Amino acid sequence: MEGIRVVVAMSGGVDSSVAAALLVEQGYDVVGIMLRLWSEDGGSRANRCCTPADVGLARSVADQLGIPFYLLNVADSFKSIVVDDFVERYLAGVTPNPCIQCNRYIRFELLLNKALGLGAQYLATGHYARIRRTGDLYQLLRGVDASKDQSYVLSVLGQRQLAHALFPLGEMTKAEVRAHAARLGLPVADKADSQDLCFVGSQGYRAFLSRHAPEAIHAGDIRDTHGRIIGRHGGLPFYTIGQRKGLGVAGREPMYVIAKDASDNALIVGTADELGQDELIARGMHYVSDVTPDGPFRAAARIRYKAHAAAVTVYPDGDSARIKFDQPQRDITPGQAVVLFDGEVVLGQGIIVR
Repeated sequence: MEGIRVVVAMSGGVDSSVAAALLVEQGYDVVGIMLRLWSEDGGSRANRCCTPADVGLARSVADQLGIPFYLLNVADSFKSIVVDDFVERYLAGVTPNPCIQCNRYIRFELLLNKALGLGAQYLATGHYARIRRTGDLYQLLRGVDASKDQSYVLSVLGQRQLAHALFPLGEMTKAEVRAHAARLGLPVADKADSQDLCFVGSQGYRAFLSRHAPEAIHAGDIRDTHGRIIGRHGGLPFYTIGQRKGLGVAGREPMYVIAKDASDNALIVGTADELGQDELIARGMHYVSDVTPDGPFRAAARIRYKAHAAAVTVYPDGDSARIKFDQPQRDITPGQAVVLFDGEVVLGQGIIVR
C-alpha cells in the first residue's frame, strides 16, 4: 500500500487510534485529522467528541505512530447541519438521530472532500462495519462484532463515499481492538467508550433542549387513545414512542407513549396492545447502490440503532417507501431512521414519518 494516502478521522479514542495504527502497519501514507466540533458557549461546555484531553490523546497517538496530525475546525457546519437540525426536529415533535446527519454531511462529505483535496484516496474511520466490492458495486456490510456493529449509522453512504472509505476495524471485535492497542502501548488502550450524544453536555438532551429550545417545552395534556385527559406531561420533547416509565399516569394496565400530537401539545398513551404497529412510511429513501428498486422486495428492517432486525416487505415509491412488517413492532418512532438489510448487507435507509 506504499504511496497510497489515507486520512484517518481521529477522535482520541481507542477505535480511531487502532484504525490509524493498522493502516500504518499496512504501509499506507497516513494522515490524522481530528474534527473540532461545535460546543456550547464557545467551548466552556466541551463537545465530548473533541475535548482538550481528547485532542491531546489523538496528537500523542499520531506522534507515536509517526504520522502528521491536524485539527480541522468544522464548528459552524456542525452547528447548522447537525445541532440546529436536532433542535428543529424536536420542535416538530419527532425524535431525530443526529449521528446519521453527522456521518452523512460532516464525516463523509465535508471531511471526505478535505481528504481528497489533500491528495488522499481514502478516508478511514474507526467504525465497526465492512465494505465489499463486487464488480463495480460497493456494498456496505455489518461489522463482525455484532455488539459494536455501526452499519446502521453508516447506511446513508452511497457508491461515491464507499469507493473512498476504509473501515479497518470491520473484521475485528472490540476486545481484539483493545488488545492491539495494548500491544502497541497506545495511551488510549483502556479509555472508556463515549456514550450518548456528543454535544448535549453531561446533563443530557432534556437539559440541552431546555436551554436551546425553551419554546418547545410546555406542559400539556396526557390523553388516552379515546381522547380522555388522564394526566399532564412536562413537555413533548421529553418523551419517546414506547416509553413506559416517568409518565405519571395510572391504569389497570401499564401505559406507554403511543404518539405525540405536536399540533395540540398532547401526549397520547395506551396499553401494550395499542402500541404495536405493522407498517410505517419512510421518506428521503436512500439506497446504498444508488439505484431505487423498481418494485416490492423483501428485507430485514431495524427501526432504531439497537433494535433487532424484523422481516418486512418494502414498497418503494420514488423518494418514499411503505414498509410492512410481518409482525407488529412496538417502538416505531417518527424521526428515527429505518435501515434495510439483506442478511449482512445494508440496502439503504429512510426517515420514519409515520
